[in-house]
Amino acid sequence: MKTLPWQKGTFPLMLAPMQGLTNRAMRAVQCDIGQPDVVFTEFVRVSHVARQRITPSDRREIQAGVAGVPLVVQLIGHRSETLAEAARIVADLGGTHVNLNMGCPFGRTTTGKTGGAMLQEPEKIGDCLRSIRAAFHGSVSVKVRAGYDDPEQIFELLPVFEECGVDFIVLHPRTVVQKYADDADHGVTARVVAATALPVIANGDLFNEGRARQVAEQTGAAGLMLGRGAIADPWLFQRIRCRGAEPDASQRLQQMAVYFDRLSDNYVPLFCGEQQVLSKLKNVLDAFVDPEVQTLKKKLRRCKTLSQFHDVLRAASLHM
Repeated sequence: MKTLPWQKGTFPLMLAPMQGLTNRAMRAVQCDIGQPDVVFTEFVRVSHVARQRITPSDRREIQAGVAGVPLVVQLIGHRSETLAEAARIVADLGGTHVNLNMGCPFGRTTTGKTGGAMLQEPEKIGDCLRSIRAAFHGSVSVKVRAGYDDPEQIFELLPVFEECGVDFIVLHPRTVVQKYADDADHGVTARVVAATALPVIANGDLFNEGRARQVAEQTGAAGLMLGRGAIADPWLFQRIRCRGAEPDASQRLQQMAVYFDRLSDNYVPLFCGEQQVLSKLKNVLDAFVDPEVQTLKKKLRRCKTLSQFHDVLRAASLHM
């Protein structure tokens, strides 16, 4: 087994790869506030066109790690030879961990099935993984749904992962066709943990520390991956570790103000102009599902300028 992106004997808490959200600016803020043990890039599209195999912007993301926090580069593609070349490019850029996305329910299918759609052609998965493994000397992992439309499919894939030299699995226990409907079934996660010697990272519906600890205890997973829960609440990582108290409504609003201030500071040099920064901040709002912030979300969505956005948020945090 290759070197994993976490220390042996520890229980890693990871920030999930989320398209449109976990760019280098977001990762830096998450690492500062929540201190996840491992972070992932947004998915890096692997083009079938040789000169565009990995775009310049994705190359910058691959090189934009945070000191002391392992960065896993997530690839999304469907051809074994192009995925292998992409893995070599990642290595040339200094990357030491790659992950193949087999879970995104919105994968493109115009030139081939990618993301979760790969599970419709399971016979091709082994070739893709063997090619990546042969080309890349760091850790190779997969992020996978329980199945395309059958949650039992994962058990047919486990021997493939083991034979192809995969180092760990990130499991989201919904099917691809479910997208984000219904609850993530971590009973499936527990069964997968019992069925393989590979480390299994549990992912899906870990919105608060109580649920996260419950899933960790009941599944025997090697670690947890937080997605939407961490995007809405980067302090969640710390509370899971320390069993800290959940913030009350007033503290929650104060934390939101701090969080969006830091995001805004990081987004301004990365994105093109105030309106794009404002749009990116509003995208982050989608992760906030607490009933007590829904009225505030509507006010923030109506904001036309960054200063107005921050003024509304600060006023809300001061008047609780």
